[in-house]
Amino acid sequence: MTRMMGFGRPTRTVMQTCYVVEDIMAAIHYYTRTLNIGPFYLLSRAKGQDRMYRGRNMPSETSVAMAFSGNMNVELVQQHDDVPSVVKEHVDRYGYGFHHFGLAYEDVEAVIPLYQGEGFEVVGSNPVPTGGTVYFLQDDNPVQPGYVELIPFNEGMDETFTRFWQAAQDWDGSDPVRPFI
Repeated sequence: MTRMMGFGRPTRTVMQTCYVVEDIMAAIHYYTRTLNIGPFYLLSRAKGQDRMYRGRNMPSETSVAMAFSGNMNVELVQQHDDVPSVVKEHVDRYGYGFHHFGLAYEDVEAVIPLYQGEGFEVVGSNPVPTGGTVYFLQDDNPVQPGYVELIPFNEGMDETFTRFWQAAQDWDGSDPVRPFI
């Protein structure tokens, strides 16, 4: 069943685009000044101990920044180490730039087998601060490089993303970088 999220996107549709960047602060500066996307909510240098990559626990250190353009969430990610991960794999294979489309589901684990039936493989997962675990899936015959991220739609996710979206509605360019939580 499709539900409307607080920031005006239905579940089960693309609600996020993510880009891997070499320098997150330089990228935020570009997105806010050149593209007028912001403010960005930054989670700096997090090292998730339960990050999985290709079946192994691989706690890589990343910074994540999120903002909204309209009702589309824009995520920027920078990895700070050389630990194998979905971020490092993508940069090694394709370089910086587009990384994934994010889709929100109320029961992420229930839709994974549906994606697997379409030729997708789970290549990574990690717990997120809004609750639950995201999963990164890779198409065995991709139309374009990148992953699909399955994002758990729950109260914490909806509240956090809606708060970020509300801040973008009347954003005047001030305080372009804010704390994630």
